[in-house]
This record gives sequence, C-alpha cells and structure tokens, in this order.
Amino acid sequence: MFLLSALVKLSTSLKSLTSSLTTSRSSPSRPGSNLRQVLHLSLASIVITLAACNSTVKKPEQSTSGPLISSPLTSNIIANAPPPTQPPGKETPPTPREFRAVWVSTVANIDWPSRRDLSSDKQKAEVIAILDQAVQMKLNAIVLQVRPAADAIYPSAIEPWSEFLTGEQGRPPFPYYDPLQFWIEQAHARGLELHAWFNPFRARTAVTKGNAAKNHVSKTMPEAVKQYGDLSWMDPGEPAATQQTLAVITDVLHRYDVDGIHIDDYFYPYPIKGANGAELDFPDENSWQKYLNSGGTMSRADWRRSNVNHLVSAINQVVHEEKTWVKFGISPFGIGRPDKIPAGITGFSQYDKLYADVEFWLANGWLDYLSPQLYWPINQAPQAFKVLHTYWQSQNVQQRHIWPGLYTSRIDNSEHSWPADEILNQVDALREQGGDGHVHFSMISLKQNRKNIAQRLAAEKYTSQALVPASPWMENTNIAPPQLILSEDKKTVEVKLADPINTRWLAIWKRTEQQWLFSVQAASKLNINTNAETSNAPARQISVMAISRSGQESIKGSVQLP
Repeated sequence: MFLLSALVKLSTSLKSLTSSLTTSRSSPSRPGSNLRQVLHLSLASIVITLAACNSTVKKPEQSTSGPLISSPLTSNIIANAPPPTQPPGKETPPTPREFRAVWVSTVANIDWPSRRDLSSDKQKAEVIAILDQAVQMKLNAIVLQVRPAADAIYPSAIEPWSEFLTGEQGRPPFPYYDPLQFWIEQAHARGLELHAWFNPFRARTAVTKGNAAKNHVSKTMPEAVKQYGDLSWMDPGEPAATQQTLAVITDVLHRYDVDGIHIDDYFYPYPIKGANGAELDFPDENSWQKYLNSGGTMSRADWRRSNVNHLVSAINQVVHEEKTWVKFGISPFGIGRPDKIPAGITGFSQYDKLYADVEFWLANGWLDYLSPQLYWPINQAPQAFKVLHTYWQSQNVQQRHIWPGLYTSRIDNSEHSWPADEILNQVDALREQGGDGHVHFSMISLKQNRKNIAQRLAAEKYTSQALVPASPWMENTNIAPPQLILSEDKKTVEVKLADPINTRWLAIWKRTEQQWLFSVQAASKLNINTNAETSNAPARQISVMAISRSGQESIKGSVQLP
C-alpha cells in the first residue's frame, strides 16, 4: 500500500507522515511438499500463459483531456437500519448493505502481532481482541496481510514463515498453530468476512532483521530477485516471479475458506533516488533483454505494464475458477492515469512509475472490488477526495465495487494530525456519492481509538450492522428461504436451511413496538434468541434471510411472536 513503505520504516514510533504526494506506503514443511510446490508452480505457469493469451482485450479510447465528471444522483445507499424515531411497519425495512473493512498489517508488526516475540496464546488473544472490537464497531470484514514479503503467516510448502510472526524467518509459532486458520474461524464465528492480503512482488522490507530462510525466493530463484535500495524485489518481468506469486495465492485458495483475495499497490516499487538526486530505474535489464531477444516490440514502459497486467488477469482467472464466490480485490494508489484524471488533479503517476494500468483492469472486469487509496483530505484541491471518488466511479464500466481506502491512521498525536471529523465526513461523502463501502488503514488507529475515532464511527456512522454488498456477477443464483420454528417456550427460533452449503450468513430482523433491529450471524448458528438484545422491549416478529457466499439474499422467513 502506498504509505506502507514509510510506515514500515517508522513502525516502532508510528510518527506522522506528511501529505506529500510522492510519499509511498503499502502489506512446517510436510511430506510431499516438493511435489506440491512443483504442482502449484506448474498450475501457475499454465494460468499465466492463458492470461497472457487472453489479455489482448482492446483498450478503450484514451482521452487526453480527462473524462467529464458529472455530479452523482441522490444516493439510494441504505447503510444502516432505521432509527427508533421511525415507527416500525409490518414489512421489514430494506437490508442495510455497506462494506466496512479494516486492513490488518503484519509487516513490521504495525497491527498484528504487536511484537515478534509473542507466544501463540498471546497472538491468539490479540486476534480475538481485534475481532471483538470489529464486531463492537459493526464492521463486517477484515483484510489480513498474509504475505508481507514473500513469506507467510500460515504453514506453506512454498514460502517460509514470516519473521514478523516469530522473530525469525522460517520458524513456526510455538506452541504450533495455524494463524490464518485461526483468524478465519474466529472471524466467521463473529459474522465477519476474512480477506487474505498478499504483497505481489516485495521480497524483503527495509526493517527485515534476520537472514532469509533457505526456502525463501531470494535463495530458491535468486535470478528473479533484484536489490533496489534497501528492498529486495521480485522482478515482474521474470515469469518465475509471477508464477511464484500465483502459486502462493492458488495454495491459499485451495486450503483456506477465505472470502477474498486482496493485493495492494506494490507492483513495481515506488521509485527511490540516487546520491545525485535522480530517480534510480528498477534493475530489470536482464528480463528486458530477454523480452527484446524474443522479438518483443513494446516500449519498456508498456512491457512493464504488460507484466503487471498479466499478473492481475491471471489472479482474477484462478480465483474465479477455483472458487466462484471468492472476491478478488485490489488496492492501488488513489490517483489514476495522468491523461485521464479530471482537470485540477495532480500527483504521483502510478501508471508511469508503478506500471499499474488500473483503468484497464476496471474496463476488462479483472477484479471484483477496487479500493483506491484516497488518502487526502476532502478540501485538498489537487487531490480532492470527492473528485477522485467520482473519477473511479466513472471508470467502473463493468459495475464492480468501488470501496476506497481511508487514511484513518492519519489521526494521531502530531501537529499534522487529522481531526476525527475528517474520516467521519469522508464516510458521509462516499455515501452521498452512491458509495457502498470503504476500508480503514489501519487497525492500530481504531485499536487506539485515536481522538475517539472508533467510538464515534460506531455511534455516529455505523448505527447498525450491515451486510457486505452482493456481487451478482460472481454467483447470480437464487438461494432458498429458511424455515423458522418457534420453540415451545417462545424463547428461541430454530432456523432450518434449505441450502446449507451455499449459505454463509443469516440476516435477522427483529421488530419491537419501537423499531426494527438488524443483525448478522454465521449460518452455522441456527438458533436465534427471541429477545431484542439491544432493547428492553420484547420482539413481536422475527424475519430471517439466508445470505449466500456471494451476498445474494433469499426471500424472508418470518415468525410472529405473542
């Protein structure tokens, strides 16, 4: 993520960063492990080839004057249940839908685990505290960094354990457990989605302390890893590098019940400057020459963008072939192509520097949600928050989700701190413009409740739970309604599911004399208390919808209470 580079270097002190546009941020071997790695790499190679063959979609006509950004229509977004000031009718209200997520960074121990020397029990306790706070705030998704630097926070036959987990790359947690599986189980039990966040090409960070493990990519394929300043980086122009990343993602898809696959903005690295003040070019001369010798005719910049395009297309393909309900999300830098952005918007060009053609990905539908990092204040005209949000909406011709990243960690104790109202106003602005979701960077700001931001979000903006918006292009199938059975003592309702395999959540409405109350729970919990937990008044009606893995909702099943 574009500010993660700076946060990595300053993570122990978490000092305030300036709002400069060029500042960048980001995210036991088993029997047969060698065979598994070969199989994964072979599959990756096949998918990469297919992606390359299929990535010849014609680009939309490019505008040199920038698109005409029209004012959005009045928003019809329903983000919360009705307040008690509205008398409840007999019909259930519209279902509140909004993606409310937070990034949990493992790199440099920014969010979790808080230190590299924690026991497994202490790591688990921190996980539970984070998830419990997410529930208390009425968030509905966690975006967990599982691959900070060609390493893993889960057991992998492909890449080593992360040093940010145990203090030494390659060392498993003790007592042994699978952190990713624990995160998934605990998140789902609380009604939260869990998205696995991968850094695509970074191989070593500036704050890495120990030596690389013997199965780290810098050891197993050194020709694909380049040194760039104080970073080690897999060369996107080397097919082996892309195959490695795709194999890792495929492995997680095979083995874990994740709700999303997420990559950040680290494609080619953010540029660094040499001693003379000039930008240093990324050292990919070998792969560039291989391309030219093979008969390639693209310019170097177009070739680099093509390398990134192939990765994005291939991830999208393998995600939806493996599990049709899993969302693929990307969180790029917040400013688009210089020749397309609205007049008056200026700043860093990810198109020219990171070789990320985000508009092209949107045009081809190579993702399910985009989380552009809109890390500037609403009133900062050269990077105007509302204008940039509307711009990305205008580029969304395939009607995917646009869930911007919010720089909530910019709230701190420094003289440059944002007021909490900035983030609250940004949430309002997104809703007013028809936005149905956002992601907070990062959990530490909410955990510390800086300037009461976590408390105010829960009290003022997230007044009820909300479902993650549906993604009908993934699985547009009907889901049968549940059957409700009231117990003899009238204290519980039993839910019988018609399609338990495809049901992820239960969306529950309870009507009291004063209001409708909305909640979400895991579909594995098939009993509902008839009490209105947040109200002293008894429930008079309970209505339940089955929610599919892609977010589709069934017809309601209802029961009347005396």
